[in-house]
Amino acid sequence: MPEGPEIRRAADQIEQALKGKRLVRVEFGLDHLIPFAAELKGHRVSAIDTHGKAMLTRFDNGLTLYTHNQLYGRWYVGDADLRPGTKRKLRVALITKDSAALLYSASTIELLTDAQIQQHPFLSKLGPDVLHASTDVERVLQQLQNPAFKKRRLGYLLTDQTCLAGLGNYLRCEALFDASLHPSLRPIDCTDEQLTKLAQSLLILARQSYKTAGITNDVLRSKALMSSGSTFEQARFLVFRRDGLPCYRCSQTIIKTTVSGQACYSCAQCQSAG
Repeated sequence: MPEGPEIRRAADQIEQALKGKRLVRVEFGLDHLIPFAAELKGHRVSAIDTHGKAMLTRFDNGLTLYTHNQLYGRWYVGDADLRPGTKRKLRVALITKDSAALLYSASTIELLTDAQIQQHPFLSKLGPDVLHASTDVERVLQQLQNPAFKKRRLGYLLTDQTCLAGLGNYLRCEALFDASLHPSLRPIDCTDEQLTKLAQSLLILARQSYKTAGITNDVLRSKALMSSGSTFEQARFLVFRRDGLPCYRCSQTIIKTTVSGQACYSCAQCQSAG
């Protein structure tokens, strides 16, 4: 599933293609949305916001299109006559006279007013977005030390969008490794210094991933890129999908376990559970 950085990068592309331009055609591939196409035609996209993995495409008539890619959703952006070579199902088409943004396969799509957004059962409960400028280390620490979260294992907690929005599996694994914390630890088990390091890692790696299209590993910038035997895809990360390969810090083998129903990658030596 795309995480916060990937959704924000997609939003940037869509915003560049559509913002301020009059929509000449709007199509929806879900029955409950089809009647709204006429309401949006002729209007303009005023802004595209993201909150974690949720994208909010705002129109100048006061309506907002909420989309969540889930596992299979994908946006395509291009010229007005864009026709991607895909077998995915078209869900949303926003087309101006010279540009288009097409969403395929996503199942979570709603058209909402501002009041509905405030009361939305998912959007209203999201925690601070790790990419937003207003989310700093102190804000992340408040969430980690919140009584609702501090006794939950980090491997589970860091993918809970009500704690911190925008994190997913790869950012969870990367930040825990960077902070030298085992997924089984809870915030209450950690020292103030450990939690501060984790908060810093979460923000730094999420924002680095946004800037670099998913690269969280500084080793990519060195000449020794492939010295560990990693493929290019594996070398993008510190530990994620590197099971069986040597740790960049200690050379011990990266292991894969299952946490919260997803593969979780860590170094047993660098990330002590004690």
